[in-house]
Amino acid sequence: MIRDQLGAALRTAVEACGLAPPTEVRLDVPKAREHGDFASNVALQLAKAAGRPPRVVADDIARALMAADVAHLERVEVAGPGFLNLHLDPGWLHDLLRAVLAAGDTWGTGDELAGQRINLEFVSANPTGPLHAGGGRWIAVGDATANLLAARGAQVHREYYLNDTGNQLDMLRESLSARYHGRQLPEDGYKGAYVTELASELRGEHGDALTDDELCELGLARLIVGIRDDLARIGVHFDTWFSERTLHERGDVADVLRVLDGKGITYSAEGAVWLRSTDFGDDRDRVLVRSNGTTTYLCNDLAYHRDKLARGSDHLIDIWGSDHHGQVKSLQAGLQALLGVHGEPEIILGQLVKLMRDGREIKISKRAGNYVTLADILDEVEADVARMTFLLQSLDTKQTFDLDLVTSQSMDNPVYYVQMAHARIASIGRRATEAGVSRLPLEQVDLSLLTHERETELLRALADQPEMIAAAAAERAPHKVSHWALDFAGRFHGFYRDCRVLDPSDAAEVGGGPGALTQARLALTDACGIGLARALGLLGVHAPDEMARLDDDQDPVAG
Repeated sequence: MIRDQLGAALRTAVEACGLAPPTEVRLDVPKAREHGDFASNVALQLAKAAGRPPRVVADDIARALMAADVAHLERVEVAGPGFLNLHLDPGWLHDLLRAVLAAGDTWGTGDELAGQRINLEFVSANPTGPLHAGGGRWIAVGDATANLLAARGAQVHREYYLNDTGNQLDMLRESLSARYHGRQLPEDGYKGAYVTELASELRGEHGDALTDDELCELGLARLIVGIRDDLARIGVHFDTWFSERTLHERGDVADVLRVLDGKGITYSAEGAVWLRSTDFGDDRDRVLVRSNGTTTYLCNDLAYHRDKLARGSDHLIDIWGSDHHGQVKSLQAGLQALLGVHGEPEIILGQLVKLMRDGREIKISKRAGNYVTLADILDEVEADVARMTFLLQSLDTKQTFDLDLVTSQSMDNPVYYVQMAHARIASIGRRATEAGVSRLPLEQVDLSLLTHERETELLRALADQPEMIAAAAAERAPHKVSHWALDFAGRFHGFYRDCRVLDPSDAAEVGGGPGALTQARLALTDACGIGLARALGLLGVHAPDEMARLDDDQDPVAG
């Protein structure tokens, strides 16, 4: 790509000036177009070592760069304290268009993570009730992050950890038993309608013959099926569903305690067993076994994460709710103590979602009673809308999910706005086919005609897409893809309005068929379809070819 070519040329120019290039030669896109296509601060980085003012160093590098006859480089300007502004001829954008069309649905892929096996665990809600709305946000972010990592070459394994033991399960057993036998619900019992419905279903199937343990096992299995169904509704499937019970049944938890004790990094105090986690950077030592003999979440999690690494993962990523922030360092310290690994797992913390309608927050669910479920949202909006709405903001920010907005089919709805752009792209292709337009091979299309500001805006955005995808993957930030898609959709809507693709006045000189500009704009439209579909695909959102009619004053794109 052009950025890589220019970066290599810059390094060569720096060496030609007798200087050692920095580890990273940055090339940024200036905010103001008059400042060039790319800019570099390499001269400012090297000035101290060179013993000369940055502008003098920049002048030398600029001369060396121009002497190298770099493809598409028209001129280099030195600006400000020593920035290098690189101005390119339009041909680089036309080469870019050819590259997009050649790459097709592989556009934006990379290999920097090739061979790396990443276990990505997300959601992992207690299977004692329906998934809540905040979990829906983590679902969308987790799945999109997996897509991004895979796009950069990683082998990604999606995993759901079932907390199917401990106090939460005990409370489910007591709650189901109370509803099943018609007794008063425990004070801290699960009050949602789903418990009553589940108990009623099981009583209808088995009468009163079930023991509390049997009741709990059957109820748990059905709740897990419900979670799977909700996940399927939003388009997410896990490679592994891992049961916490497995760790206890196989003796993994007991073995972790044995290994840590053998290392001399546990001790007993106040009737409990403690890990010397302060020796590994934690702010205090942590309990592994409580005074009542039960193991803590930390102890169980150490066994679980050890198992994930033993199954062949090179790196672990977990997505947790922000209320678990205090457990991040203790788990990382514990794994360092247990296995000698540093910084594992990588933890991404997510904020919850506030659901709004008519300007008011919705807090109660018919299913769950005291929280809004993912199913509540999916009953109101399409899965595509839910996913992309969850992905509009960084996961570490609080989010408001406005049902009035996301259910509206207008250009004010950001998901509709982006999908409409793709539908418009598809409609252009359909209309060209219906009109009998004969498309020229790309090598015969005169792309130099694409000089309109709307056209070059689209091409520049497509040029930025691979680096954007790489950054979104590296930063675990799928909202960057959403922002790119929104921006690109806006650019395409502007192009659609200002640059007529199938223009009858643009006819070929011979034969009366579509002229050169029409051919070039059709090629550009094809590339736009690839770029936008690629972004939506990474988000797990469909790129529709048709959509229903907009308001009467807007155009239909259904055909």
